[in-house]
Amino acid sequence: MKKKAVYSWMLYDFGNSAFSTTIMAAVLPVFYYDVAAVGLDNSLATSYWGYSQSIAVLIVAILAPFLGAVSDYSAAKKKFLRFFAFMGMIASIMLGFVGEGDYLFASLLLIIGTIGFSSANIFYDAFLPEIADEDNIDKVSSSGFAFGYFGGGILLAVNILMILKYDWFGIPNATAASQLSFASVGIWWFIFSIPLLKNIKEEKKHPIKRDKSYVLIGLTRVTTTFKDIKQYKQLLIFLLAFWMYNDGISTIIKMATIYGRDIGIDKNSLIAALLITQFVGVPFTFLFGYIAKKITAKKALLITLYIYIGIVILGYFMSTALHFYLLAVCVGFVQGGAQSLSRSIFGRMVPEDKHGEFFGFYGISSKFAAIFGPFLFALVGQLTGSSRLGIISLVVFFIVGIILLRFVNIEKGMMDAKKYTDYEEEVKIKPE
Repeated sequence: MKKKAVYSWMLYDFGNSAFSTTIMAAVLPVFYYDVAAVGLDNSLATSYWGYSQSIAVLIVAILAPFLGAVSDYSAAKKKFLRFFAFMGMIASIMLGFVGEGDYLFASLLLIIGTIGFSSANIFYDAFLPEIADEDNIDKVSSSGFAFGYFGGGILLAVNILMILKYDWFGIPNATAASQLSFASVGIWWFIFSIPLLKNIKEEKKHPIKRDKSYVLIGLTRVTTTFKDIKQYKQLLIFLLAFWMYNDGISTIIKMATIYGRDIGIDKNSLIAALLITQFVGVPFTFLFGYIAKKITAKKALLITLYIYIGIVILGYFMSTALHFYLLAVCVGFVQGGAQSLSRSIFGRMVPEDKHGEFFGFYGISSKFAAIFGPFLFALVGQLTGSSRLGIISLVVFFIVGIILLRFVNIEKGMMDAKKYTDYEEEVKIKPE
């Protein structure tokens, strides 16, 4: 295991997780509801937030397979990661200029920032099998998420303090403090991306002369991958399972705070609860990495999904700040474990020399899935005038995901990937 590369890789998660905590989950949803969408009907503000999330992930979902395929062909994962990360950083800083009634501007920046954040993560995830060997991939993946919880939590704690005690920092009001917190995300993200950009060297095993544009190469390889993926039955079943249960997980992450605001929980309690989730998540992400070694990654992942079903049911009946605190703790128990184990299970079944391409499919699975949850949540809220019915619908995603996951044979999936690699080496075929 390449320790310097591993720590540099984990520090990127330490930095970029501030976007998912401060902007996607905690501060921006409340700011959007109370400031940017001021004047709109309450349920409509929640719906517009949900639609903005769906539009963002739809764009990322369309881009994901092409970005993954192009990164493998050009051996330029780090270059693409840097481009999209900078896009997210700049959008975060620009959110500091959003004021009252600027909900369209806020939605646009959220979309741009999410495209940058999620697209960069495609290339970030694709580095995992290159820096960690098979024996350590669960541990490294879990550690990356734990670092992310910790880093995102630290900056969120600073931002919460800045919003609640703005006068300590010489800031005129809580609105200005929130705007500064958005800008701080871009700066924090940039600082902790430096080690990865400096220390991780891209493995370029097959330098290939390019005779057509990257877009055409990407289209060609995506088409080929769609045909070839039939060879990887276990990988395909896992992707379908991941598609379903990750829809539920991502919807909870993106909609929980604005849902809580819509049912009358005060904003300080909502933001503080999200901070609790971050710090509870650190030890439990490590714990699920340990549990996976004892009972297998698949069984550990199933445990997290059963707990999520309970979270959704309890969320439907939630009515007080105490309820939200308890749910935040429960989410902290399982969120990092579910995400890190999903990533490492997938990484095990990916053939060598197809990391970027197949992680592009992993990206498209998670992003296309993430379209439907927020959209359904938003649509139900807009049609009924209440968000409670939207939350209970998420149970279906987890149940279907669990059923599909039970059919996945990880060991067979690993053998399928190895067969491909051995065949490539034997006949010395290079990628197109």
